Amino acid sequence: MALPEAFMQELKSRSDITDIVSSYVNLKRRGKNMVGLCPFHNEKSPSFNIYPENGSFYCFGCGAGGDVITFIRKIENLDYIEAVKFLAQRAGLQVPEQGVDDSMSRLRQRVLEINRESARFFHASLLKPEGKPGLDYFTRRRLPMQIIRHFGLGWAPESRFALVNHLRAKGYSESEMIQANVAVQTRSGRAMDRFHARVMFPIIDLRGNVVAFGGRILTDEKPKYINTSDTPVYHKSSGLFAMNFAKNALDNGRLILAEGYMDVISLHKAGFENAIASLGTSLTEEQARIMARYAKEVIICYDSDEAGQKAAQRAIPILRGAGLLVRVMAVPGNKDPDEFINAYGEDGPARFRRLIESCGNDVEYRLAKLRNGFNLESGDGKVQYLMEAVNVLAKLDNEIERDVYIGNLSQELGVDKNAIAAQVKRSMRQESRAAEKRRQRETSEALSARRDEVNPEKRRHVRVANAEERLIACLFHNNDLANTLQARVPPEKFVTAFNRRLYASLLGKIINGETANSPVISDFAAECTPDEMARLVKIVQENAGMPAQDAEQYVRIILNEGGLSDAETIRTSDPQQLQAQLEALRRQKK
Repeated sequence: MALPEAFMQELKSRSDITDIVSSYVNLKRRGKNMVGLCPFHNEKSPSFNIYPENGSFYCFGCGAGGDVITFIRKIENLDYIEAVKFLAQRAGLQVPEQGVDDSMSRLRQRVLEINRESARFFHASLLKPEGKPGLDYFTRRRLPMQIIRHFGLGWAPESRFALVNHLRAKGYSESEMIQANVAVQTRSGRAMDRFHARVMFPIIDLRGNVVAFGGRILTDEKPKYINTSDTPVYHKSSGLFAMNFAKNALDNGRLILAEGYMDVISLHKAGFENAIASLGTSLTEEQARIMARYAKEVIICYDSDEAGQKAAQRAIPILRGAGLLVRVMAVPGNKDPDEFINAYGEDGPARFRRLIESCGNDVEYRLAKLRNGFNLESGDGKVQYLMEAVNVLAKLDNEIERDVYIGNLSQELGVDKNAIAAQVKRSMRQESRAAEKRRQRETSEALSARRDEVNPEKRRHVRVANAEERLIACLFHNNDLANTLQARVPPEKFVTAFNRRLYASLLGKIINGETANSPVISDFAAECTPDEMARLVKIVQENAGMPAQDAEQYVRIILNEGGLSDAETIRTSDPQQLQAQLEALRRQKK
């Protein structure tokens, strides 16, 4: 159900899209619009556009688009009502509650309440006699009670129904517990605790909400860790442990990316409150983009074992792709950060600080890893190492950075600098061609996928669907055509369902005066998904400034060809009607 028009107008007037987006994206002016690097996919050249004139955004790289509400929905992972509440709180407005369909918002709120109550339950259980195994574990790991409370650490009792019974007594249904993923459904249909006999690590989002949990078993039983699956309030691909603390404790714009919960907690205990970890998954582009909102540099501090080093190698290009400076720390003695700091007692934090200040950047790290794999005393070893090193340098964007490392390689190997530079340029050209092919393929696939999702009928009705889109754009820019078009081309004449719905809504807003002024992009936010909003922005922006007289050619295509664009329609049409349509089409083409 719609929110009051007066409230929405006030919210829009107080929610300037440029101001709001600029808190997430570094924007630069280009003519009357603003551009920046898209926050929804990794890119090196800005293709993310803000159109202040109509309060919309569109990315020509990934196709994301919409109004300010759509932007907040996507960037904060909220539904429509939650995004409105987010903006209203920012603008100092109270959202009218009566008549609002906020079923998803209410479910999310219930899940957050369940998570908060579960975190309290786990923490309280840790401090009871039944939680002694967990408290002993944290004591062995040298965590004081202050840190245990700070992170809200807890214990999931051995009983498989302890939390379920506790939450039921608090008034939560088993269905809600299962949707929060703190419970699972047994074969008998009964809810049962997902976590039991594990130390518990609550995961808190950037707004301070408990959104998920990680649980560690204290025996040799597998799996060692289990984590909350995706829920209405949590997506593990975007979660970062302790980012809620680290974002306010950046060290010269720097984050430390550790491998696990205990590494992060130990680093915070030692005074390194800018430490974070990804959650039970390899680092994702989404996580890297979140880091880039707050930090300029990330120090990778993974374990020194083979798995940790492979994870570091995978993380480097992802972090660089988000525009972050990257350095890689190697902890001596194959120790993890916790072991290293504890091994030196009171001097541990100072020694770790020296490791931070002396660690090399990601290029030096990758070249060192390569160097260790070749015998540089032999000619073949030198050539093989050099060819691998060239591939590393070819991926660097900064020409000065490339030149420095080319010079270093030249001195190290006794090879002419110009020869190395020529090989780097050759590798860059090859990589550029390959990257362009990948980009074209990915763009084509992404556009195809979005086309299928938003308007799946367009594939079978390309010409008519394009005419429908342009007629929508023409009407959007020329509202005075509404009554004429309503009479000549009522919505039922549209072939594709999505365009029909969009066209009918636009006609209604104009003819029935559903908006105080001429319709704008944000007037459709309540009835469209984020992907549909992106399509609407694309339609409107690609046909900006369309004159009213252009409508006639699109009207003719829809009226004359609409019925001929589907093979099934042609097969089942009355012969006389089909002949009449063909004659009309011939007259149009003469």
